[in-house]
Amino acid sequence: MMSDARQQALHEIAFCESVLAKGGLTVLTETLRDASDISVWTHYPKDDVFDPETGAQWFYHSHPADDPDGAIEHGHFHCFVRPQGTNGPIHHLIAIGVDPFGKLKRLFTVNQWVVGDDWLDAEPTIALLEKFDVHMPRPSYLVNRWLTAVLAAYDDEIRALVHERDRTLAAHRPEGDIAVRDDKALEVTSELLF
Repeated sequence: MMSDARQQALHEIAFCESVLAKGGLTVLTETLRDASDISVWTHYPKDDVFDPETGAQWFYHSHPADDPDGAIEHGHFHCFVRPQGTNGPIHHLIAIGVDPFGKLKRLFTVNQWVVGDDWLDAEPTIALLEKFDVHMPRPSYLVNRWLTAVLAAYDDEIRALVHERDRTLAAHRPEGDIAVRDDKALEVTSELLF
């Protein structure tokens, strides 16, 4: 049986997508609407989205077309929380991959070197999930609510991915004298495809 919270979050995802669709828009077109030029690795929006009340932060970017991830997604949203505010530590929660039409393709975690966050192990990271709640008008209130709803709807799956991330890192043996969380040979540490 589906929990009420999950059902409500799935309804919110569908609502945001349907309102955007009425205008011929998607989560992706809304995210990129103020961009004069789209280029790989660039953060959209330029200075990220940050909600000072909750500490939630996110940005979107894409990878080069020859990147293996490009086959299944246009790009992804990296979602963080800064529990002590804009100048405090930043913790990566999850990445949300979307296709060229803004539809959810995958959830995944990454090694620390990918985003350069302030590392937390699984349980403290999981404790921050509920803080990801973005109520900001730009680049789109609907995109902000959609992202918030994705984290809420897939809370159980994200918790499992964060635990798998730590197991992957614990089992990984880098070549040479390099720390596991700095090993560029390990980028995606857990993944759920849709």
